[in-house]
Amino acid sequence: MMARKKLDVSEIAAQQSEREQVEVEQAFLKGVTTLRDLIAPSSIEIHSSHFRLGTKYGRTLYIYGYPRQIYTGWLSSLINIDEVLDVSMFIYPVESQVVLKNLSKKVTQLEASMSINSDKGKIRDPGLEAAIGDAEELRDELQVGAEKFFRFGLYITLYADSLDELGFVQHKIETIFGQQMVFSKVASSQQEQGLNSTIPQMSDQLQIRRNMNTGAISTSFPFTSADLTQEKGILYGINMHNNGLVIFDRFSLENANMVVFAKAGAGKSFTVKIEALRSMMTGSEIIIIDPENEYQKLCEAVGGSYIRLSLNSNTRINPFDLPRVIDTDEADNALRANLITLHGLLKLMLGTTQPTTTGVPMPSALTPAEEADLDQALIDTYARVGITADPLTHNSLPPTISDLYDTLLHMGGSGPSLAQRLRKYTSGTFAGIFSQQSNTEINNTMVVFNTRDLEDELRPVAMYIILSHIWNIIRAEKKRRLLIVDEAWELMKYDDSANFLFSLAKRARKYYLGLTTITQDVEDFMSSKMGRAIVANSSMSILLKQSPSAVDVMSNVFKLTEEEKKRLANFPIGQGLFFAGQSHVHIQIDGSENEKQLANTNPQIADKPLGDLQVRPNSGPSATSYINPGSSV
Repeated sequence: MMARKKLDVSEIAAQQSEREQVEVEQAFLKGVTTLRDLIAPSSIEIHSSHFRLGTKYGRTLYIYGYPRQIYTGWLSSLINIDEVLDVSMFIYPVESQVVLKNLSKKVTQLEASMSINSDKGKIRDPGLEAAIGDAEELRDELQVGAEKFFRFGLYITLYADSLDELGFVQHKIETIFGQQMVFSKVASSQQEQGLNSTIPQMSDQLQIRRNMNTGAISTSFPFTSADLTQEKGILYGINMHNNGLVIFDRFSLENANMVVFAKAGAGKSFTVKIEALRSMMTGSEIIIIDPENEYQKLCEAVGGSYIRLSLNSNTRINPFDLPRVIDTDEADNALRANLITLHGLLKLMLGTTQPTTTGVPMPSALTPAEEADLDQALIDTYARVGITADPLTHNSLPPTISDLYDTLLHMGGSGPSLAQRLRKYTSGTFAGIFSQQSNTEINNTMVVFNTRDLEDELRPVAMYIILSHIWNIIRAEKKRRLLIVDEAWELMKYDDSANFLFSLAKRARKYYLGLTTITQDVEDFMSSKMGRAIVANSSMSILLKQSPSAVDVMSNVFKLTEEEKKRLANFPIGQGLFFAGQSHVHIQIDGSENEKQLANTNPQIADKPLGDLQVRPNSGPSATSYINPGSSV
């Protein structure tokens, strides 16, 4: 009896403990917020033509009609629209045998209808003929396995802050679809089912579908907007298609060359300055040929070297300088390569200018006898200072144009005549700047050659000599560099300088160089054979706003669509098309406040005092300036 009583007491105690444990667990669970609680809206209201989630309004549309033919990317305009929406696609495969059976019945019915119409003397029905042709074509492709058959459902749910805004967004989407003969409807009295069909739970509660084959289904692939974002590189701007960042490394392409085309005031200089400034932060050296004094402020801000070329300056560049190359093969060919460069230069210097049909003075070609005498004179001039084809002699002090003048003057044939035509560069009007030993060194992370104060007649010669001098430095040591040639159309006026620029574009990749060619005279540049070749050898292009007359030229070269042609003539300042390899996007180019003050030529912006821009040399070989981290880049 006592044992029984003890057992009852222990059972009661165990039951009580179990009840307490259950109560504790229930109390704990009441205080735990589940994931469903976190993602659920505060309330939901379902109406016949819309629904309301908390403070947001929504509406679901479904697509019920398609044109006879749809094209790849027809959904891109919807995917890239700047509105909040959810898009759901449901694709159901259908057995080919079932479809073939139904197609056979359909073809028979269509052919019977056509036969009846013919017997009654009715005019032919093009729609009926097209339907028969489409059905037979699809039947043939299904039979050989070239196509498969699907049921396709497409639903779109829109969101807005008010019913008026919701109606506006719906009108925008219906307009986009209507332009492509795609028809949509509001899921009346089925908004709850429409919402459930577009949230990520794989539930097709609307079940409004359309028959499609493989080709038609493939055109609805949603991810159609171009994306030019890489893990490394610099920020070029904002992708206007999807508001993504265009971060790109031009050296990752097959070559690092770039062309920039724009009319005056469209923002081409700003674009190039921003790229140069940000490229310096990644370790690139920048070399700029500046014909309009636009880069001085930028150069001084980053501690660069600003070399002003004019007849009154003390800067000297000797075109007879030889590159100090380390590569054995390069060293063997250094003298011969420089002789070829000098031939092109001297054609510019010695040729008498003659007017052309375009009004641009062009140098007349030298006669074969003059070219032969000039070639011998160049070889003899180097030999007189001990420089021969032997690379061991290339460290000797090079000759100058004055030495070439003496050689020509004392040789036979056409030498004295050529010497007289060369005299204005040795002791005449243009003496000094290119007739003495060089006193410039490219040993900074940014070097700018300013040619604004050069006389118009001397400018093409100066540009040629500067490019040749830069090329010798680039060949001497391979570094990651950008060479920016502004107003390149001036070089394209002359065959020899155009050929030299094209040669730079072709060979730049070998020396880790990116050539940036900038011009506003698109038609003149592209009318040149070398100009078109430079574009063909540039893997990157930026097209900003163009004059209407240049749009057709750009369209032919870059294979633009009709919409892109329309935009190209109407882009606001700072917007354009960014081409990289086979991809291109609509881009907005912008910068931080400090960058704008450094890069903008607008006096209202450029003349403002700089903020916290800090210029300090880096311990490394290639970076000299940094933007304050507090400012946005």
